Amino acid sequence: MKTLLKNIKFFTFICISSAILVGCKSDGQEIEQPEKIYYDQAQKRMSSRNYFGAIESLEAIETRYPFGKYAEQAQVELIYAYFMNSETEAAHAASEKFIRLNPRHPNIDYAYFMKGLSSYTRDREMLIRLTNTDISNRDISGAKESFSELNEFITRFPDSQYVPYAKQRNIYLRNMIAKNELAAADYYLKISAYVAALRRANYVVENIPNSSENYRALKILERCYEQLGYVDLLSDIRKIIKINYPDRVSEESTKESSWSWNFLQRPMKSNND
Repeated sequence: MKTLLKNIKFFTFICISSAILVGCKSDGQEIEQPEKIYYDQAQKRMSSRNYFGAIESLEAIETRYPFGKYAEQAQVELIYAYFMNSETEAAHAASEKFIRLNPRHPNIDYAYFMKGLSSYTRDREMLIRLTNTDISNRDISGAKESFSELNEFITRFPDSQYVPYAKQRNIYLRNMIAKNELAAADYYLKISAYVAALRRANYVVENIPNSSENYRALKILERCYEQLGYVDLLSDIRKIIKINYPDRVSEESTKESSWSWNFLQRPMKSNND
């Protein structure tokens, strides 16, 4: 009798497992596929800000159902989940992968936007705020990459809903890059390396003309021309300063605190899909 009961339980387990795998009930009615279960699980986890758990669910879809109904949406949401989980390198890689595999996807603009955004990480900025570090004296190659990629995004998708945020971000990055260049210029001035200082300041004037550091760059050029004996150039730069900055007041710097991350949201799958 005990053996018979064990066999019945085992047979019941096999039937239930088979029904789940094939996606049908005993009466033939279709039930939710595992792919949908993973997707719904990811949504619940992201709603509760459990991004690590959401990543697990979305990666499961990508791995087990690469051609499934939710595969492309899972790829999009993985970008967001990685970013929110401070895995910005993974977010950047996921963005590039999505762009490569889905160049005509309706949310391709989001992928380009997140690619640029994740190049310069917010966790690095948080560390800077907590340690009171002057970013202008640090390596900002990631900021330059982000600035370039966001410019590419703005050019490619001028009507995207994310363009205003990309422009806002680039104002901050532009000013940071300019400060970094002029921090190097200040160092060269201290050691009387005027040609090197001139190159740094000139880079800011020519390549980042609308930064908050433009006046400062012009003043460095003025000093370099004076020290190097470039009379004509010195006269020209003084005219430029007088015309553009009659009161010799630098434009107000854009502070990092002006940037907000509250706008971030992932594109949602349409209910009609």
